[in-house]
Amino acid sequence: MNLFPMNQLKQFQNEITRFLMMYKFALDAMETKIEILVEEFQFLHEYNPIEHTKSRLKSPESILNKLYRKGGNVSFPSIREHIKDIAGLRITCSFVSDIYAIRDMLKSQGDLVIVDEKDYIKQPKPNGYQSLHLIVDVPVYMSDRQERVCVEIQIRTIAMDFWASLEHKIYYKFNQDKQGVPRRLLEELKEAAQAASALDRQMERLHKEIEEIKEDQISEDKLKRIIINNQQFALPQALLELIDPGNDPSHK
Repeated sequence: MNLFPMNQLKQFQNEITRFLMMYKFALDAMETKIEILVEEFQFLHEYNPIEHTKSRLKSPESILNKLYRKGGNVSFPSIREHIKDIAGLRITCSFVSDIYAIRDMLKSQGDLVIVDEKDYIKQPKPNGYQSLHLIVDVPVYMSDRQERVCVEIQIRTIAMDFWASLEHKIYYKFNQDKQGVPRRLLEELKEAAQAASALDRQMERLHKEIEEIKEDQISEDKLKRIIINNQQFALPQALLELIDPGNDPSHK
């Protein structure tokens, strides 16, 4: 026998669907922002700082389980107050410097608010885990109102992401009971995290050296052309004269 009248069940379904849609729209907005920032970064630095992104929404069951652990009451306001990672976005970068560049670009967005920041790169977790975690307050425009929604953003390098993925698989084999993992494996995991960090530093150094070589080899002709959306434009002489000190009245 159905304990809930159909109209009440339908109304509740609409409410929870709309509630989760807010977080989905927040993820969409963040992914669009990041696409724009990356395209601008590509023009300025001639490489893409982001290897890939991955987004996810917590399921209603996962939300409730976390709410119970935090001691919150079952209501939409309580969920919003206690759970800040219903919407999650993971950004995987090429280099450590890219992580902080993306963080700074997000901070410069006037409509975003960085609610919390945890830097596990400068201060890794005891097991060796490294990543930059941000809780970002995002405006979402619904049909009848504007909402502010939190999105958790994790930014890490390829090496950090590879290590975290393997660590998760190892713990999964032990039913996520870290107490059951042999001490030797935990020590090796930490050593692997340190090796991944050393690899990140080495690759960043090589990248900087290559960029310096490219900068030395750049030609004047290349600086007189711009490329936007795969279209190449030559800069007219009249525009180039704007940077000619000889045309500056203050130099006469």
